[in-house]
Amino acid sequence: MKDTIDRLRIDGADRIKAAANEADIESLRTALLGRKGEVTSLLRGLKDVPDAERPKMGAELNRLKGELGALLDSRLEDLADKAETQGPELDLTLPGTPPTGAGTNHPLLTVLESVCDIFYGMGFSRGIGPEVELDHYNFTALNFPDDHPARDIQDTFYIDPKVCLRTQTSPVQVRTMEVTEPPLAMIFPGRVYRNENADASHSSEFYQIEGLVVDEAISLADLKETIDIFVRNFFGAQEPTRFRPHYFPFTEPSVEVDMQCVACRGKGCGICGQTGWLEIMGAGMVHPNVFKAAGYPEDKYTGFAFGMGIDRIAMLKYGVGDIRLLYENDLRFLNQFRGVL
Repeated sequence: MKDTIDRLRIDGADRIKAAANEADIESLRTALLGRKGEVTSLLRGLKDVPDAERPKMGAELNRLKGELGALLDSRLEDLADKAETQGPELDLTLPGTPPTGAGTNHPLLTVLESVCDIFYGMGFSRGIGPEVELDHYNFTALNFPDDHPARDIQDTFYIDPKVCLRTQTSPVQVRTMEVTEPPLAMIFPGRVYRNENADASHSSEFYQIEGLVVDEAISLADLKETIDIFVRNFFGAQEPTRFRPHYFPFTEPSVEVDMQCVACRGKGCGICGQTGWLEIMGAGMVHPNVFKAAGYPEDKYTGFAFGMGIDRIAMLKYGVGDIRLLYENDLRFLNQFRGVL
């Protein structure tokens, strides 16, 4: 019987090592250690072993049973670890997963480029400027007095006393005029920063587009016609506009531009605060002090400037009630604009 036990020890170990999956392991467990298994059969045959050898053979069989059980458990663990490491077996002949859909531009980018295209059609060109700006260009050259509240750290992100993150795209106007002789008609889109708490209508980081026209004999009437053309082209219909007197340090006279509410058509609703009008931008005639800071002759040229928030324009056109939705990158929100913009 000793030879039989030794052969089964070697043969059993080889068979367990060759097992390829959990089913093979369980089949071997039954074949070797089950009620009718090979080890069990040997244990039942102990009655035929001489009395003197029976205790020794019994101990050998019990040891064999333990060794084979341990090998079966170990091989089962090895197969489980290998499956976790390699993952499911891949069939490379199967077709791949089709894409769920083509990518699309973010609605803010699409609105920005749509606005730019309208002004390109009116003869405007495009300029850019730094987002990290000198206090001189962001405030002083734009006729902001030293004690203006916009200069406070509560409103502006300062890097040092002379450098800040630009709070508007207007500084690009002065930089452009310093190196460009009139006539000029340019737009300046870009990102700006304000030290504000985020809510449904405010963000610390958003997008603006600034417009500037300078030539001889430019008037407020030219500004109004330019704005009317933009509104009609972007919002589609013959939307009425109106100018309201306002104050900006860098324009004189200054105006707020309103358009008729797109939701109620001027009848008054919750969106427009029952006024029938929606504010869309600030504008005005370029202040002589801004021309002076840029090096233009004060008595030769006139010009107008306007600025609007791209975020606000997008919200008005598509009925978005919370500016934060435009920055959270929630695909459930963004996918609504697929094929619309």
